[in-house]
Amino acid sequence: MGEAVIFLGPPGAGKGTQAKRLAAEKGYRQLSTGDILRSHIARDTELGRKVGPILDRGDLVPDDLILELVKEEIAAMPTPRIIFDGFPRTYAQAEALDRLLKELGVELRGVLLVDVPREELIKRLLGRAEAEGRSDDNEATIRNRLAVYEEKTQPLVEYYARTGSLKAIDGLGSMDEVWARIQSALNNGRLH
Repeated sequence: MGEAVIFLGPPGAGKGTQAKRLAAEKGYRQLSTGDILRSHIARDTELGRKVGPILDRGDLVPDDLILELVKEEIAAMPTPRIIFDGFPRTYAQAEALDRLLKELGVELRGVLLVDVPREELIKRLLGRAEAEGRSDDNEATIRNRLAVYEEKTQPLVEYYARTGSLKAIDGLGSMDEVWARIQSALNNGRLH
């Protein structure tokens, strides 16, 4: 049986760093729907030919196509061990992903919500913007991004809380401290 972990968290929470560590240390594979889409377009597959024009127009790829791509990726793995970061993005995608994982015999080990107070996120994102020379990332745009994130993610948080999959992780502290909380949340070290 395969395993999947979903990372949720606002920009600046450090979930990407922790997802990479989980992949490296525990043998999981990060599945990025964006990477999958680009790969299909580059390989000129049937799905790539369907999604290419959609992306060229700047439209969102319909859920059924995204799920078809995800299903194909998971089905190709001998024993799926997957991290989703940035997917699902909507309540409908979350429900559909749950059905897909059950269909493919993949256990959802947990939905990790890396939680960091808003003012700390703003401080981190401003620091990152300065370090990377991104003048477009000022406090107003960062606050707006966080508000949009909260609005879009709240239904997912509520959905996974209802299903019992949500595990809130305190994202403050060192990377190692947050990593220890993640390992504990995923069934006290039951990760292989």
